[in-house]
Amino acid sequence: MKLWGGRFTGQTNELVAKYNSSISFDSRFWREDIKGSMAHALMLGNQGIISREDAEKIHKGLTDIYSDLESGKLTIDPEAEDIHSFVESVLTERIGDAGKKLHTGRSRNDQVALDMRLYAKASAKEVSKNLKKLLNTILKIMKENKETYMPGFTHLQKAQPVTLAHHLGAYFEMFARDCGRLKDAVARMNYSPLGSGALAGTTYPLDREMTAHMLDFSGPTENSMDGVSDRDYLIELLSDFSLIMMHLSRFSEEIIIWNTNEYRFIEIDDSYSTGSSIMPQKKNPDIAELVRGKTGRVYGSLMTLLTVLKGLPLAYNKDLQEDKEAFFDALDTVTDSIILFEGMLATIRFNKDVMAQSAKNGFTNATDAADYLVTHGVPFRDAHGIIGRLVLYCIDKKCALDDLTVDEFKQFSPAFEEDIYDAISLKTCVEKRNTIGAPGTQAVERMIQHCEEVINS
Repeated sequence: MKLWGGRFTGQTNELVAKYNSSISFDSRFWREDIKGSMAHALMLGNQGIISREDAEKIHKGLTDIYSDLESGKLTIDPEAEDIHSFVESVLTERIGDAGKKLHTGRSRNDQVALDMRLYAKASAKEVSKNLKKLLNTILKIMKENKETYMPGFTHLQKAQPVTLAHHLGAYFEMFARDCGRLKDAVARMNYSPLGSGALAGTTYPLDREMTAHMLDFSGPTENSMDGVSDRDYLIELLSDFSLIMMHLSRFSEEIIIWNTNEYRFIEIDDSYSTGSSIMPQKKNPDIAELVRGKTGRVYGSLMTLLTVLKGLPLAYNKDLQEDKEAFFDALDTVTDSIILFEGMLATIRFNKDVMAQSAKNGFTNATDAADYLVTHGVPFRDAHGIIGRLVLYCIDKKCALDDLTVDEFKQFSPAFEEDIYDAISLKTCVEKRNTIGAPGTQAVERMIQHCEEVINS
């Protein structure tokens, strides 16, 4: 059944009908469509626009359709034009002419806008829930690795020693911001377009406040033209999804690097790895690589919707049908990526001795050696030069700063004494750094407390 057939006498071209149809993807939000129709029907009855008897009959019919779809007793007709016409057609078949009154004071424009907003709001909350699980996993690893030393990097070169807890704390902050952005987006989108009509509202005395509150919105949208044509909230969510994927991709890149033979910082569990069809020794970080690769896919969905909307005049245009597949694909991708990444991270084994040895061998304590000279009266610029020459000396000798004798240190500056070894030990280098956000144990303990507050907020 078409909702618009009265104006037409000829048949729709078969290819046009197929090209125009959206049932293959908008059937995804049948729950939202039925819930929205339930609220609309009850409001129509409450306002006397239709009889209370018809409103209750419609509500009961929709409740039964919902249950039948949920149980599988009823299946969605793939030949229907869209989910809205399918539900209304089944309703009319079941309860008769009362079903034809459901669409009173409503357009498909505000109906689809409502469905999409309800679905997007629920989806954002689900993504946030999955992110919280990932945050819990990161926090657990942080708590277990407050004294697991490793090199920190700049330019992918060893820079200064940090701890694994401190390193993962950076990713905690990224994903925590992602949760905050999703929460903000939900608050901004939480207004109901139902009752906006095609674009100019309706002459029926609708109670838009009633339907908005029944559907758990903060209130109705203030402008009917914006109500049916706004997809800013989808762009905002796709932008948030893109940021989440970017953060996952950065983390994945590090896992891929740490997994190499050259680093050997980690061992990925067999359940999240695959082998090579020709090289029996291989154990590949496939999940991390796929997350990194699928990031571009989510970016593409964001660009798709930005491009769809960039030239649209008010109000509704059929172009907006393109919002669904792009959003659904990005939603599925980011959801799967978070879930799989969390599982991979939770089962990774960290090679703590290898990480500590890598920090020791990479001159990550060079800055602390320079600071040692400064505390012994050497100007920083001179100290910087002295340590630079010491590093060159160690490179020639193929040794670490810690391996030098006091006499060798004194060849470069008489300021060096026996206490240099304690000053440049990994433990000292890390533990002396206890300002807010630093890797020292006290600072990390403070960070962990902050992380727990974020998760519980």
